[in-house]
Amino acid sequence: MRKPLLKAVATVVTAVAMAVVAPTAAFAKPPGPEPKPVVSSTLGNDISWPQCGKALPSGQAFGIVGVTGGLANDSNPCFGAQLSWAQGSSGATGQPRTALYINTANPGVLAEWWPSANTTRQGSPVANPYGTCTHGDDEACAYVYGYAMAQDDATLRGVVTPSSYLWWLDVETENTWSPTDLAANAAALEGMTAYLEGIGARVGLYSTNFQWSVIVGPVSATSNLNGLPSWLAGASSEKDARSRCLSGTPLTPGGTVAVVQYIAKNLDYNVSCF
Repeated sequence: MRKPLLKAVATVVTAVAMAVVAPTAAFAKPPGPEPKPVVSSTLGNDISWPQCGKALPSGQAFGIVGVTGGLANDSNPCFGAQLSWAQGSSGATGQPRTALYINTANPGVLAEWWPSANTTRQGSPVANPYGTCTHGDDEACAYVYGYAMAQDDATLRGVVTPSSYLWWLDVETENTWSPTDLAANAAALEGMTAYLEGIGARVGLYSTNFQWSVIVGPVSATSNLNGLPSWLAGASSEKDARSRCLSGTPLTPGGTVAVVQYIAKNLDYNVSCF
C-alpha cells in the first residue's frame, strides 16, 4: 500500500512545480539582440542668452557659454545656470570641458561708454601700444575700449576664477564696428586679448573667414591676435565641420583651426579638431 501512496505524492509535487515554473517563464526576457552600449558624444554645444528658459542639450563632450547678452557691454542673465550645464560635460575631446565666449565690438564715440584716456571704465591704467587715447575713434581709444570690456566681462558678470578659462572672442557683423577703420577694429580685439592674457587666461577667436575679412582684415605682424586658435562658424553639417577641421583657414597667421560649428535642430553643435 505504501508504493502507490509515494507515487501519488510525487505526481502532486511535480504538478505543483510545473505550476510555479510556468508563470515565471511567461515573464522571461524575449529573445533578441543585446542593447548597444551608450557611447559618449564627441560633439560640443555652445549656448547663451537665447537659450534662457529653454531645454539645454545633453550628453555634450564640451560646453561653451556666452558671458555677455548679445552686446559687448551687457550680461547673459542665465550665465550661472548655463555654466553649471557646461561643467557637466563629459570631456571626451581635447577641448576644455567648459569654455566661455564674449561679444566684441568697436562702436566708437557713440558707445554708451568710450574712453578719453588710457584708463578703463573701472579706473585701471592701460599700457597702450597705440599711444594715448584722447576720446577719438582711433586705434588708441579702441584698444582701451576692448581692454575695458574684457575687464568688465572677467570681473562684473559672475565669472569666478576667470583666469582658468579659455575665452573665445565672438567677432560678427551683427555687432557694431567701424566700417572703414579696420585697424581700430583689430585694436579693440587686441585690447581684449591683452587684458585676458594678462590675468593668465587663454584666448581664441570665433568668426567666419568672410566676417573676419570685413571687420578686421589682415592684422599686423606684431599683433597679439596672431597665433590664436580659431573657432570657425558656418559649416552645414557634422560631416562638413569635420572636413573644415582639415581644410579650414585659421583667422590669423600662425593660428590653428581648433573648433568648427554647425547648426542642427536649432542648436549650435561644435566639432573639436583634436
